[in-house]
Amino acid sequence: MFGRNQDQRPPDQPAPAAPARPVPPIPAPVAPPSAAGESVIGEDLAIVGERITVISQSRVKINGTIQGDINGKEVIVGPRGRVLGTVTANHIQIEGQVHGALRGASITLMPSARVDGDIFHQKLAISEGAQFDGRVRRPQDASEITPNLDAESLKGTGSTS
Repeated sequence: MFGRNQDQRPPDQPAPAAPARPVPPIPAPVAPPSAAGESVIGEDLAIVGERITVISQSRVKINGTIQGDINGKEVIVGPRGRVLGTVTANHIQIEGQVHGALRGASITLMPSARVDGDIFHQKLAISEGAQFDGRVRRPQDASEITPNLDAESLKGTGSTS
């Protein structure tokens, strides 16, 4: 009854076909995280000029070079990123180089960060290995660290600093 060979067919008869398994549907493609609310300045891109201001309503990651000011909700300067200007955002993370002021509610300097400029913050984290040359202070007024995300208000001025 419980023998090893349960198949009692004659040797010349083919085995019955296995029942068909349902094939799961192929999921719809999902956009990569960088495509959803994140702008990226690539390593091969340099934005250079007089009185330039970059504004992002969401997250901007800088892997290239920007000579100008940056305003955004969240700004990340990647390990190869370089900014020559003021960075103002609610959240700032620096892995690369910044030559200019940092103004934000939350600022993080990662171990590879190189910052030459003053930091105005509510919350500051400096990792071991980060290099920083400048002054650190808390703002007297929240408007000192609030990014200007309205491009229309900057027309004709060219800068927020």
